[in-house]
Amino acid sequence: MTSLKFAIVLLFFVFAIQNIHSQTYKFKTSGLSVLDKKPNGKWGEWSDLNLVNLLVTLDTNKNRIVVYSEMIQLFEVVNYLPETESDTDIVYSFTCKNNNGIDCIISIITRKNQDNRKQLYINYGDRIILYNLFNM
Repeated sequence: MTSLKFAIVLLFFVFAIQNIHSQTYKFKTSGLSVLDKKPNGKWGEWSDLNLVNLLVTLDTNKNRIVVYSEMIQLFEVVNYLPETESDTDIVYSFTCKNNNGIDCIISIITRKNQDNRKQLYINYGDRIILYNLFNM
């Protein structure tokens, strides 16, 4: 009976520790801009910032990022890249596949010199989608 109690307590702690390490982060967007690469390989200009109010979630338990736009953008996190920090930015990046199987790099950047403003970059190599974020 004692070993059964010990096993139950041990299982409880294992599940509790797993829940501590897996979290869901929720953000709201306030703006959207797009940057495209020109046929000559050079980057064009950022589009005008459009005001958008969308939900974005990073679910580390399910290894996915979801942008709840009109067409839901679902990204499977393939690899969590190391955090980088400079004098101006803190960057969390992820190698991902979108719901069509296309590879991209998603970065959540905190701009230290801009009152810790957060931005989400979805980089497909020839197109970058930028969302301004704030924590929920």
